Amino acid sequence: MNELLINLSMLFSQPTGISNYALNLFPHLKSLNPTLLTAKNFPNFQCYPVPDNLTPAQGSKGHLHRLLWTQLQLPKIYQRLSAKLLFSPLPEAPLFTSCRYVVQVHDLIPLRFPNWRSPLTNYMRYCVPQVLAQAQHIVCNSYSTARDITDFYGVAASKITPVLLAYDAKHFRPFPQDTVETSNNIPYFLYLGRQDKYKNLHKLLKAFANLPNYRDYQLWLAGPVDKRFTPILQTQIADLGVENQVKILDYVTYDELPKIISRALAFVFPSLWEGFGFPVLEAMACGTPVITSNLSSLPEVTGDAAILINPYNTEEITTAMQQIASDTQLQTHYSRLGVERAKQFSWEKTGLATAEVLKRFI
Repeated sequence: MNELLINLSMLFSQPTGISNYALNLFPHLKSLNPTLLTAKNFPNFQCYPVPDNLTPAQGSKGHLHRLLWTQLQLPKIYQRLSAKLLFSPLPEAPLFTSCRYVVQVHDLIPLRFPNWRSPLTNYMRYCVPQVLAQAQHIVCNSYSTARDITDFYGVAASKITPVLLAYDAKHFRPFPQDTVETSNNIPYFLYLGRQDKYKNLHKLLKAFANLPNYRDYQLWLAGPVDKRFTPILQTQIADLGVENQVKILDYVTYDELPKIISRALAFVFPSLWEGFGFPVLEAMACGTPVITSNLSSLPEVTGDAAILINPYNTEEITTAMQQIASDTQLQTHYSRLGVERAKQFSWEKTGLATAEVLKRFI
C-alpha cells in the first residue's frame, strides 16, 4: 500500500521557486515512506512515473497539461495505488473526488497585485478556493501567508499550519571579498530577483539616484531579463542619469550567486510583498548586510538581523543605503547578525515540521 503520495510532477531541470522547495523538502519526508509521482527517478525512493510535459519548462502548455493531468489522471493513480493521502507542494489537487490531500500555499501575490488577464490570477481567484475548501489541511511558508489565506479565502486559521522554509547552507555562505571582480572595484548594492512591478525596482532606482554620492557606487540588478519590465527600467535608468552606475546582470548562475552576494556592500530588497523571501535569507547566510521591507513575511525571515524600511518611502530606502555605505561598524553588525539568523533555518527543520502535519492525516 502506498499510503502517502507526493506530487512532484512540476519538477524540471532548471528548478526555481516551487520546484526548489519541492526538491529540498521531499528528502526529509523519507520517514513517511512516500511514493513520489515524478518523471525523474530518485534512488532510495519508491517512484511512480508521470509524463514529463507537465512543468514550467513547457511554458503555459506545461501548466495546462499539469492541471488537466491533476484532474483526470491523478485520481486514477490515487485509487490504483490505494493511497490514503496526497501531498501537493503547490495549491493544485483533484477536485470533487475521493482523494484526500494536503496542499502547500506559497503566496497570494496574484490576488494582492491582480492582473485579470493573467491565467494565474484567475486560477487563484476561481480554482484555489475550491482546492483549499476540499483539502484536509493547508501548509504555508509564513505567518503572513497564513493571514492572507484567511483574509482572501475565509479559511479557518485552525486549518492552516505555517512552516518557514530554508536555504542551502552548504552553498550560501560568506565568500572572501576578492572572489568577485567588479568594474573598477567600485562598491555595489545588489538586488536579486524578478522584475515584476511588485518587486518595487522603480523605487529602488530612485533611492539609489538620490544617494548624495551615488557616483561612488554601483547598483547591480540580478535576475532574468523580462521583456515586459526591463525596457521600462532601462528608460527610468536613462531618465535618472545613472546609466554608468546601474548594471542589469540578467540571469546569474547558481554557482556564482554566493560570490556576487558576498561581495556586495548591501543586499537591497524593497519588495512590496513576499510569501517567504528566499533571496533575503540567502543574503544573510552570505554575511551581506540586508535592507528589506517591513511588510509581509520579510520581518519573519530577518528578525532584527536587517534594516527594515517602508518600501513605499523612497527616502527611507536611500537613508538605509547611505547608513550602510558610510558606516563600516554597521556593516559588520548586520553581517554578523545575518549569519547567525540564517543558522536558525534548515530544510531538515522544515521537513520535520511538514512531516508532523502529514502524519496527522495518513
